[in-house]
Amino acid sequence: MLKKVLRILFSIVGASLGYILSTSFLKLKQFDFVNNSTVKIIIFYLLSCLIFGLITFIIFPSVYSMIRKFLDSVEKHMQKLTAVELLFGAGGAIIALIISSMLGSILTSMIPKIGTLIYACLNVIAAILGADLAIKKKDEIFGIFGSIKKASASKEKKNKGVNKSTSKVLDTSVIIDGRIFDLCQTGFIEGTLVIPHFVLDELRHISDSSDSLKRNRGRRGLDILNKIQKELNVEVEITEKDFPDIAEVDSKLLKLAQTLNGKVITNDYNLNKVAEFQGVPVLNINELANAIKSVVLPGEEMLIQIIKDGKESGQGISYLEDGTMIVVEGGRKYIGQNIEVIVTSVLQTPAGRMIFAKKKE
Repeated sequence: MLKKVLRILFSIVGASLGYILSTSFLKLKQFDFVNNSTVKIIIFYLLSCLIFGLITFIIFPSVYSMIRKFLDSVEKHMQKLTAVELLFGAGGAIIALIISSMLGSILTSMIPKIGTLIYACLNVIAAILGADLAIKKKDEIFGIFGSIKKASASKEKKNKGVNKSTSKVLDTSVIIDGRIFDLCQTGFIEGTLVIPHFVLDELRHISDSSDSLKRNRGRRGLDILNKIQKELNVEVEITEKDFPDIAEVDSKLLKLAQTLNGKVITNDYNLNKVAEFQGVPVLNINELANAIKSVVLPGEEMLIQIIKDGKESGQGISYLEDGTMIVVEGGRKYIGQNIEVIVTSVLQTPAGRMIFAKKKE
């Protein structure tokens, strides 16, 4: 129904255009033969209105289709933008229009005939460029305002003698790991826990996986986040800041940490190394776990239970309460027994700590 009404209105506009053009044509010398008769003038007006109305009536479907496609593409592009990006785009367009208005008024006064046309084109181009530039630079603008806010807050806190901790950005692996909940519960983690929206999306994709192991890991991560929000007295912030130009989640995390001047909490060894290379502070839970394990020196004695055999012939394996593996030479024959051993050496690896020992004679 709407399409039919628009087609009729479009045809009326075409007929009006034909009437306006016919008035201009009658002023030309070539159409003096028409001006000789009132009937001819009326017929000429009717024919012009009919022809132009019919033309616009025929071409309306094509014009309507083009306009529809243009509006659909604009709508799709707008739907991809967040509310913050739309606000920044509108603000950028308004600022650009103010600047172009100043330049356009000068052009209009200098070139009266074509200045108005140039002025209109300049406004359109300036609005598009202003909106696009504001959306692309929104993260840097956020960073500027954030640094100003933090500077004023730090100045205020210096006067009050208060020190606020930096934000801690959680990555997917540390959320799934689950130890972050226990760590926050102890009170050793200070400041705001920042959970990016793209990390939540990754967790959701993992929890929807067809692989049962991945699905359980994803759901575990979401449960951990819910427990942190509901059970702990920790400030949690879910940020919608995203970096569409960056594909990898790890790279987005590091960029977000740089923007917030915060730190990344992870247990991913590779992410840790990349962050160190880029100068982003990282808190690695595995490093913390290794650091707080009990210190064992060569020559110390301990009572352990041999649980299983080792990789090498005759070796027995035992574990401390913190998970540290103990490799006992010749301990295979004592599987299931408690024996006293003497520590011979301690090996620290990126995966953890290993203790080598032998049976006390």
